[in-house]
Amino acid sequence: MANFKTHVAVAAVASAAAASLMAYIRLISMDQTLWLTLLGTVGGMLPDIDASNSRPVRLLFTVLALMSVSLTAKTLQYRYDAYIVLALALAAYPLTRYGLFALFNRFTEHRGVFHSLLAAAFFGLMAADISYYLLHWSVLQVWLNGLFVAFGFIVHLLLDELYSVDLSNKRMKKSFGTALKLYHYRNFSVSLLLLAATALLAWVAPPTKQVWQAIALSQWHVIH
Repeated sequence: MANFKTHVAVAAVASAAAASLMAYIRLISMDQTLWLTLLGTVGGMLPDIDASNSRPVRLLFTVLALMSVSLTAKTLQYRYDAYIVLALALAAYPLTRYGLFALFNRFTEHRGVFHSLLAAAFFGLMAADISYYLLHWSVLQVWLNGLFVAFGFIVHLLLDELYSVDLSNKRMKKSFGTALKLYHYRNFSVSLLLLAATALLAWVAPPTKQVWQAIALSQWHVIH
């Protein structure tokens, strides 16, 4: 299995390359590439959200907690008085960093349901829905957000599978097949719950018509 630094580096490079390609075909502007690269990098860390209490996982939940503070403040800034928004934003940090972290440690196992393509779809759709309903971004941007989170997630799974192949001895390690899978085969009930949550996110997801229109108007043909 690849280590944390390798996952972050590979996800960042792959996401930067994908974002640069989109800028090249003029689907996005150059100033969007950094943001999408960041999302892809975060997506590349997400599969290890089900790991034990390790330093990389603590770092990941710290990043998620900081993002929750920013999201809470941005969502509520025009709805309540400043002191209420500040209090709720500050409360979001411990709830995410310690509350959500403890919940995940209790009910998940490493390389379980969150090491699956189903989980990639779940987190991608979640990113798109949050961007659309809470941040009120454009339809194209929210789907790009979701796409890059899912892309970084899948890069992580692929890298884990590559590290499960022992090229020197030409054999498969015992961990082969535990990362890149459709769902958690050994815990069908948990997979079913995640499938239901993913289906709900897909049902309320923003429309895709504008995305296809933007692709049609881009210069994707230049890469042929």
